[in-house]
Amino acid sequence: MSTDCDVAIVGAGPAGLCLARALDGLGLKIMLLEAADRDRLARPPEDGREIALTHASRSLLEKLGVWQHIDRAEISDLLDAEIYDGDSLEPLRISRHDGGSEQLGWLAANYQIRKAAWQAVSGQSDIEMILGRRVEGTSPKDNARILRLEGGDEVSARLVVAADSRFSNMRRAAGIGARMRDYGRSMLVARVEIEADHGHVAREWFAYGRTLALLPLNGRRASAVITLPTAQTRRLAALDAEQFGAEVTALYENRHGRMRLIADRHVYPMVGVWPDRVVVDRLALVGDAAVGMHPVTAHGFNLGLNSVRVLADEISRSLERGNEVDAPAVLSGFQRRSRATSLPLFVATSTVVGLYTDERAPARLVRSTVLRAASRLAPFRRAIAGQLTGRGSLPAPVEALRRRVFEPGRAAD
Repeated sequence: MSTDCDVAIVGAGPAGLCLARALDGLGLKIMLLEAADRDRLARPPEDGREIALTHASRSLLEKLGVWQHIDRAEISDLLDAEIYDGDSLEPLRISRHDGGSEQLGWLAANYQIRKAAWQAVSGQSDIEMILGRRVEGTSPKDNARILRLEGGDEVSARLVVAADSRFSNMRRAAGIGARMRDYGRSMLVARVEIEADHGHVAREWFAYGRTLALLPLNGRRASAVITLPTAQTRRLAALDAEQFGAEVTALYENRHGRMRLIADRHVYPMVGVWPDRVVVDRLALVGDAAVGMHPVTAHGFNLGLNSVRVLADEISRSLERGNEVDAPAVLSGFQRRSRATSLPLFVATSTVVGLYTDERAPARLVRSTVLRAASRLAPFRRAIAGQLTGRGSLPAPVEALRRRVFEPGRAAD
């Protein structure tokens, strides 16, 4: 079998599905390839992850018809955020008022977003699907890129998009290297019932030897996010529900009263990924394949959606000019624009993680000083809040970095 299409998307996670939906209606033949079968895509398993969505991400999901499929009872308002250092009682508070909006964003379960994205895509006539089969390799050939499927079949596409996770097999098969940082820790996520009202405020504590976060869900529920050395995380995950509740209540120092486990626990390794580039001959990376963020700033999913938006926009502009989906300007424009957004945030996140996981005395002093200073600087708080609400700009040092690396018209790797 040799199947020709304009765009072949490998990976039916939220990024791949949203890109397929974004390209639908442009007169293109789109093919979606995914190793999972239709039943698993239609009913994705609960994975414990709660996604913090910015105003820009919600707007895009609404435009794509994804937001409308998410159960409203499963969407929680995120009003404010507080960041604590060690045992300090004075947090850096990022307020919705700093962002000039009624709230900073929203929280939704990852599996609910996946399910909604599938519902938005599954009925589209322009999208053909090959499900339950792995893509084993890829190579350019003439005016196309070939995808080799298990079983020996091939798919030929003018443009291939890899949307198959931060550990992307497609990225490796296309010869794109990536720098990976293993933080030597694992993240445990679990939904819990709490006694004290969270007020729809997200809280994060950079305690010594561990990082704790509590994400507000509807009612007296929250998502506990606990980052510890891997051995300690696994021990915590193996406790029975009663023991787990007692230990987690103690870890959070009873700040929200007794905490009771109400859903399965999930453990994920902490690995950051920065590919050497996000494009190669007739292939582009989107979503986590393009940048794998540490979850500390909760920007990974939003960056993934931004890469979808940018690539769809570059393709649409190329078609409007009478060019093809694989025009050189499509990939060069996508790389420049997507990296202009992701690089500053990746660098800033890596810096924050490095500072707040360094337990040496000088680092403790620096981060305590930085947090106290930041909490008193209204422009800094407004810049962060504005990034979440879409009504602000990057902090000056980060914006300066972005301008130096991504000047208009300058190609960037």
